[in-house]
Amino acid sequence: MASLDTLHQYLRTRIPFIASITASLTFAAEPPDTNYDESKVPSYELPKIIELTDSKPQAATFWKEKRRTEVLKLLETNVYGRTPDAKIGPFKFQTHESAAEAFGGKAIRKQVSILIDPARDLAIDLLIYLPKNSSHASPCFLGLNFYGNQTVHPDPKIKINPRWMRGNSKIGIQNNRATEATRGVYRDRWQVETLIDRGYALATAYCGDIDPDNYRHEFGDGIHPLFYEPSQTKPLPDEWGTIGAWAWGLSRALDYLIEHEPRINGDKVCLIGHSRLGKTSLWAGAQDERFALVISNNSGCGGAALYRREFGERIHHMIKPVGYWFCGNHAQFAKREQVLPVDQHMLLALIAPRPLYVASASKDLWADPKGEFLAAKAATAVYALLGKQGLPVSQMPALNTSVQGTIGYHIREGEHAVTAFDWKHYLDFADRHLAH
Repeated sequence: MASLDTLHQYLRTRIPFIASITASLTFAAEPPDTNYDESKVPSYELPKIIELTDSKPQAATFWKEKRRTEVLKLLETNVYGRTPDAKIGPFKFQTHESAAEAFGGKAIRKQVSILIDPARDLAIDLLIYLPKNSSHASPCFLGLNFYGNQTVHPDPKIKINPRWMRGNSKIGIQNNRATEATRGVYRDRWQVETLIDRGYALATAYCGDIDPDNYRHEFGDGIHPLFYEPSQTKPLPDEWGTIGAWAWGLSRALDYLIEHEPRINGDKVCLIGHSRLGKTSLWAGAQDERFALVISNNSGCGGAALYRREFGERIHHMIKPVGYWFCGNHAQFAKREQVLPVDQHMLLALIAPRPLYVASASKDLWADPKGEFLAAKAATAVYALLGKQGLPVSQMPALNTSVQGTIGYHIREGEHAVTAFDWKHYLDFADRHLAH
């Protein structure tokens, strides 16, 4: 098994190759100022999450009663934006299937729409698979998908999402709509039948049902207008962007599972996200403490990776193509990461004391695997303050090795993706912490 130092040395000599294969994973060719050289990482000092005192109980109380709220506010103001205080709902539901057998009879499939704004056909279409023969309410993994529920498994009964999607002819998106060719194209990322076999339910929805991931984003075609003040046409600089909206949608899906799905244990819902949806799972889990466990898969910049390392993707790389993911205030830190009042170890700390898993991939340098690990390591102080182990190692583990305390981490050999290897360790981690 190769050591991580050997891996980094190899990758540094292979930058042109790595850049060519990862270009397809980003918005176009990677920016010319992208740094993949550890020797060019600047010296930095992370913002302190909390001042640790001689009295651990006193510091823990301070975190719970005050400092946690302060950190959340800093992330709202400078990164993701605050969710408006206005309340909408309660929502009606449209059930398309309630208890159909799937996977040769070992699972139950349910499909339901959470009707957010029927006048604009704004609804969260939720696909749920449940272990059929479970004697108790099942723990559940919940996550958003990129191109519709029909992509997670080739099951011919899954409804094909009818709404706008970013063009991707390679997987069957034509004229910004999903076709039959998209069915099951991302089955490897979801491992649905493995989850069922391990006793877990799955709930998933298309992120664009909540807010379309449109480069020409004007915040008029998703949920944002439902919260505008009179004459408002876009979020204020400190209000939520698209990641904030997606996080809100995950909480609404959790509402549904808790209140209307007795076959799922609402106290054991695990939040999972990949790439920009990994950024979303972290932000949703930070805000909504009802999520029992949170997983970030290759979430990178604006997710689990430290901004101050200035390695791989950076703020100024995101502002033009996808600045709408974040609040307007975030743009002021482009090429100024060192003065950002927060960094992502603080986001990870907001998950404490709940279980958190961060995963990286060796060829996904754009997402800065080392920065993801270091953020998890830095967040460990808050877990320890709250009586949890946190990350149980001080150095990055070898490739394909999972380390698990209340924070788990691995760096898998391979590309920017979710694989069966990842899922094995996520399920083992959930087994360990949820003990279902």
